[in-house]
Amino acid sequence: MKTIKQKYAIHAPLIKVWEAFVDPAVIDLWGGGPAKMNAKTGTEFSLWNGDIHGKNTEVIPHKKLVQDWYGGDWPQASRVTFIFSEKNESTNVSLLHEDVPDKEFKGISDGWKDYYLGPLKKLLEKK
Repeated sequence: MKTIKQKYAIHAPLIKVWEAFVDPAVIDLWGGGPAKMNAKTGTEFSLWNGDIHGKNTEVIPHKKLVQDWYGGDWPQASRVTFIFSEKNESTNVSLLHEDVPDKEFKGISDGWKDYYLGPLKKLLEKK
């Protein structure tokens, strides 16, 4: 198992960035839908029509989101932690993705940039 660490600076207010992680309507806009999600601990979620699914294990609104993630038919969950901080109308997002299956490491690492945080950032930074 491997660990992915990435950081993103998103030029948008924290409230908008948070919504892009927990509001299914916004998730659909950046490409992660159809999605089932909310900002409550214990909620089961799914993204990309269930290709990614799991449970919110810790939710501290506008600060931290921790999720158990399953991709496809993984026998055990990986753990994803997002940490949010705001400075001057920009939001920093730190991603920590633990217990990533070795054989899927590169695809998942690239996937964060290409299909999740990259498109989310692009949507929120549109003028």
